[in-house]
Amino acid sequence: QVQLVESGGGLVQAGGSLRLSCAASGRTFSDYAIGWFRQAAGKEREFVARISRSGGTPWYGNSVKGRFSISRDNAQNTVYLQMDSLKPEDTANYYCAASSRIHPTVAPGDYVYWGQGTQVTVSS
Repeated sequence: QVQLVESGGGLVQAGGSLRLSCAASGRTFSDYAIGWFRQAAGKEREFVARISRSGGTPWYGNSVKGRFSISRDNAQNTVYLQMDSLKPEDTANYYCAASSRIHPTVAPGDYVYWGQGTQVTVSS
């Protein structure tokens, strides 16, 4: 079992930045790839970014590529999502999730453990 807790969400103006954190506890953190997803009101859950167990091979959804950056610190059991040049369409509840796959896909079904989410609101 892995417990995930997101933090760092909030209200920001368009063009601004936020850094989300995903803190993990439970089983060995470095055994899991970590993904970030988001879900806006009335929409399906969308893949945002993924990072491998060792911190390599980051992968991004097309809508955030070039603006968001994912990283991890296995010593601190934490994954970060740096979000720059935020747009109103980035407004959503952001979730981190853990996968035991070496290279999980963008499908939410590849991820076993989920956090409760942190709300990001970008005003225009």
